[in-house]
Amino acid sequence: EFNEYENFDGSKTSLKDLKGKYAYIDVWATWCGPCKKEIPSLKKIEKAYHGKNINFVSISVDKNKAAWKKMVAEKELGGIQLHFNNDQSFSQAYKINGIPRFIIVDPEGKIVDADAPRPSNPALIKLFDKLNI
Repeated sequence: EFNEYENFDGSKTSLKDLKGKYAYIDVWATWCGPCKKEIPSLKKIEKAYHGKNINFVSISVDKNKAAWKKMVAEKELGGIQLHFNNDQSFSQAYKINGIPRFIIVDPEGKIVDADAPRPSNPALIKLFDKLNI
């Protein structure tokens, strides 16, 4: 679980709100070079799996919320864009020491892979296919 995080549009989302579909969670920040490098691959996968049994969720760990909002708008980031608002509970629960970090959760909310392949890794598509997403 994670507490309710603020969406880009100002609403709130928690992990339990996403039950019923798989969730591919991206933990990232605007200042993280490897995170930004994954954006084109993530956008491509989001487009390929649009309308399928999966939610793409990005959780920004930026302390600077304005920088997060600016990047989401400028890069036209899709999926569900959340800001952690300095709540470390999710990062601590998943022992996230470095970013980017990708996590797959099944439709019941159970962890499928706590250290899932990055969008640029072809193994991710193989995993999605194995899960029948």
